[in-house]
Amino acid sequence: MSLGEDALVATQRRARFLAVASGKSTYRLHLYATCTALALGCTYVLGKDMPWDLLHYHLYAGFSAAHDRFAQDYFAAGPQAYFNPYVYVPFYALVSIGVPALVIASLLAVVHSAVLWLTFELAACVSATEEHRTRLLLCTCAVALAFLNPIFIQELGSSFADITTAVPVLCGWLLLALAVRTPRAAYVGCAGLLLGAATALKLTNASHALAAFVMLVMLPRPLPVLARYVAGFAGTLALGFALLGGPWCYRLMREFGNPLFPMMNGVCRSPEFTVGPLRAYRFIPQDLGAALWRPFAMIDPVPMVHVELRAPDLRYAALVVLGGALLVRWLWQRRRQNQSAATPRHAGAAQRVLAALGLMLAVDWVACLYASGNGRYCLPMASVAAVIAVTLVFRLFAAQPRVRNYVLCFILGAQAVQTCLGADHRWNSVPWDGPWFKVDLPPKLATQPNLYLTIGVQSNAFLAPFLARGSGLVNFSGGYALGPQGASGRRIEALIRRYDPNLRVLARGQEPSRLLLDGALKRFALRVDMSDCQTIIEHDPPPDFEATFGTRVSQKPLTAMSYFVTCSVVHDASGQAQFLAAQRDADVAFDHLEDACPQVFQPRRMQTEHFGSAWLRNYRNTEVTAWLDHGQVELRNAIHGAAVFPLGRESDWLHAPQPTACGRRDGRYFANLLQSAAAP
Repeated sequence: MSLGEDALVATQRRARFLAVASGKSTYRLHLYATCTALALGCTYVLGKDMPWDLLHYHLYAGFSAAHDRFAQDYFAAGPQAYFNPYVYVPFYALVSIGVPALVIASLLAVVHSAVLWLTFELAACVSATEEHRTRLLLCTCAVALAFLNPIFIQELGSSFADITTAVPVLCGWLLLALAVRTPRAAYVGCAGLLLGAATALKLTNASHALAAFVMLVMLPRPLPVLARYVAGFAGTLALGFALLGGPWCYRLMREFGNPLFPMMNGVCRSPEFTVGPLRAYRFIPQDLGAALWRPFAMIDPVPMVHVELRAPDLRYAALVVLGGALLVRWLWQRRRQNQSAATPRHAGAAQRVLAALGLMLAVDWVACLYASGNGRYCLPMASVAAVIAVTLVFRLFAAQPRVRNYVLCFILGAQAVQTCLGADHRWNSVPWDGPWFKVDLPPKLATQPNLYLTIGVQSNAFLAPFLARGSGLVNFSGGYALGPQGASGRRIEALIRRYDPNLRVLARGQEPSRLLLDGALKRFALRVDMSDCQTIIEHDPPPDFEATFGTRVSQKPLTAMSYFVTCSVVHDASGQAQFLAAQRDADVAFDHLEDACPQVFQPRRMQTEHFGSAWLRNYRNTEVTAWLDHGQVELRNAIHGAAVFPLGRESDWLHAPQPTACGRRDGRYFANLLQSAAAP
């Protein structure tokens, strides 16, 4: 950029500042205040949220960042225990000092309302009109459409990091949009820092950071200068990641030999985690047709489309329709050589910003669908989609303001109806009453440090801050099972020796099941002591979804409280030889099953578990379970309707992989034994 251009930009910025100071642009402050008030009001009305992830690892993550837990915990919250915890520190700090839940949620809601502020600024950046009322209408409609995002409302005032880290992501994109208008190295550098920091705090933001490179292509600069901007952005992106992710990566590198543990373990190959790729297929389209249909599938108010809850969203479908209409009009005008439809010169910068955001959105959409397809991870993208959709309406009907207003009312009205009537607004809503957690702990557990061996896909690691100081947790059985072999086994054995005899097992429920608990503990030559059992009560959260072991149907009616039973554990090696022999047979059968259907059972060679009379393996990527009970092998899909697929006799699978038709249909994994193999 030349000195003259720099001076012009500086003059323009001073003029805008003076305009705000003189009251000509105070509508921004009013709109910001309105957005914050709306966020606070929604948070209060919807109630305190107790989502599954909060109980599983959100509170534990902040606790582990404030207290070094590497020496006494091991996979306390499953693999999520080792995600960067710093973003959860403020929430944990407020909970730990006893701040009322409503105050904590209100503070979070104020931060989360910045998503709407930044949506307004992005809309202002792409606005091609200089007329104040039209510009204000465009920006306000974009903010309204961004707010009417069911996922945004679900996470308002909650512990989720998706909405918190959306703020630096959107801020980085806004700076790049400003750079596309008037290139400045400071804009690009600060954008890199923000996007790098957001990625360090939550790795799912990596797709947003990488998609931002596409925006740099639209900078109006010669190629050599553009290359310097790209290099500068890459450097500040790495610096931002290092500043907020470096300390935690260093700890992980020292502990496990992988700075991103448990991610990227196929590259770093830590012996304490599977080297298979971790990729949750729950919301990833199964084929190209499903991917192309996803914008329209998201309109349907049903769960498990792009997020676990009902979250109907018509913005992306509207984008497809509006983009198609704009393309058709452009082709028609080009065919007729209609020069009057050419973009006005003063609108060229806004047109460039719109093109940059649209290109970035397309790349980010593809990356998100490929990586996870989870709408919670795409919150920043949803705000950009709102901006582009509203802007396209304004451009399509620039000469027909009445039609434009009707179209805007239809889009906003339809999305409002979907959000109000067709969406779930909280995961587990409970009234505002006192602290966020109300845990009743027996006196013995509050004073005696124990090693808690926890059982369940839901690790219940939120209990860690309430246990006696010095207590340790190992979630050895559940979503990612741990065994006594290898590096993980050595870690667990060392913790058992360190805490012995103060060993306890912890699981959800009011009454302990000796059969199930002993089956899980048997691989470590332990058993439960039923004479020493205690009950922990959490007064707020209702029972969440949890995989059921040993039974096909669940369980007990909903109650107003959650119960956790913990019993003392003692050493018992009796019957270990028979147990290990049966486990070896189950391992062979499951290995052959994985060889027959590698696309269904991912990642492979997981730890085999024992509950009651059943042997099983859980597969994180595809969220299915291989089941072996009374000589019969089954595939169980607990996420989608608890489907069960019989797969024949154990004796056949012990011999060799059996001919099996398996795969994914309508988003659900299946496996069926072929007719010839099923014959006796």
